[in-house]
Amino acid sequence: MTWAAGQQLYGGRYLIERLLGEGGFGVTYLATDKKGKHVVIKTLKDEVLKSSQLESFRRKYLQDFLNEALRLALSRHPHIVQIENAFHEGELPCMVMEYIEGEDLWQRVNRQGVLSEAEALLYIQQIGDALTVTHEKGLLHRDVKPQNILVRQGCQEAVLIDFGMAREFIPDVELKHTQQVTHCFAPIEQYAKEAIRGEYTDIYALAATLYYLLTKQVPPPSPARAAGVMLKPPQQFNPDISDTVNQAILTGMAFSSDDRPESVPEWLAMLTPEYYRKLEHLLANRKWREADETTYGKMLEITGRQAEGWLRIQDIEAFPCEDLRTINQLWVRYSNGRFGFSVQKSIWESVGGKTGIDDYETEKNYAEKVGWRIDNEWVFYDNLTFTLNAPPGHLPTGVWGLLPPIWVGSIGFFSRVESCKI
Repeated sequence: MTWAAGQQLYGGRYLIERLLGEGGFGVTYLATDKKGKHVVIKTLKDEVLKSSQLESFRRKYLQDFLNEALRLALSRHPHIVQIENAFHEGELPCMVMEYIEGEDLWQRVNRQGVLSEAEALLYIQQIGDALTVTHEKGLLHRDVKPQNILVRQGCQEAVLIDFGMAREFIPDVELKHTQQVTHCFAPIEQYAKEAIRGEYTDIYALAATLYYLLTKQVPPPSPARAAGVMLKPPQQFNPDISDTVNQAILTGMAFSSDDRPESVPEWLAMLTPEYYRKLEHLLANRKWREADETTYGKMLEITGRQAEGWLRIQDIEAFPCEDLRTINQLWVRYSNGRFGFSVQKSIWESVGGKTGIDDYETEKNYAEKVGWRIDNEWVFYDNLTFTLNAPPGHLPTGVWGLLPPIWVGSIGFFSRVESCKI
């Protein structure tokens, strides 16, 4: 039985609009509630309850479905799909979840190609934070993959979905789990019916997802690796991947669980070079002014311009791409896509800015867009907005100097951002 458009459920509280998709045993519908808000309703396929061939599994499917609703209710986080209600429609159990308008990361990569490191790491950080909450509840997701990560339309917010394979775990204790896997994203221990599992199980899948986002290549399945097929470093497919991220992916995807980090936060820390840990700490704690000043200090240090205290155009044009990418990634990641050099470059292009063309009027328009000029006057550094309420691109100010209107060459800066493929 398939619910038709216009069918009412749960005493008229929900109205079916259309079928969204079907899996092996489940089916999802787009519906509206009494307030007209879109929701997703997930239920079991009718044949699961009625087919004589599935009779021996029926109790398990029903229990798994109820467990998924419970796990979602326990795992409250901005980057985990939220459950809003649960009910029965006849014999069918139903759960009501928020509707996320957007596309999954598999679709995104197939549509636009490999993601930049900054964008990919932003999503991985968000999902890593969500998994950390899940693990604190004693749950493994067990099915992290690009298709189970949605990006909300119109923003860079990733959301983890589909907790149907999630299971309880106790560190260092052997438990019996079903052998459901997604090939290429599941570690070898997930293929065993009985094995010791831990956070490192989801770390493998998260690292494999990052591998795909940056290369558009699926890694070899774990059984193939067990048979001798080598995991190629992601840099072989995409030379723009930084050494730090390349190594973090390989470590997260280590074949033996003993060689992987034990927790998601430990693995996420590997994505940032130690040289930038202070900047990361400031950004993680939303100390935006201190982070901005530290950014500028790092840039002066890298170029050997501490004594002078300012950067020349030639310093910017020769600035190491690896460092520029790292600084940008950290700002983008911890501001949820609001700040960073790549954000500034997009705004620069939106006001007509072009690399290689010096146009002070365009520079002023850009400064007004990012909040460095208000009412035709430059804003002094002490009067900038060091919160997430600042306009997009407001930070970092680093390369432009700490006292506007000192303008250190938009041509050289955005040319370098472009040549570094940021």
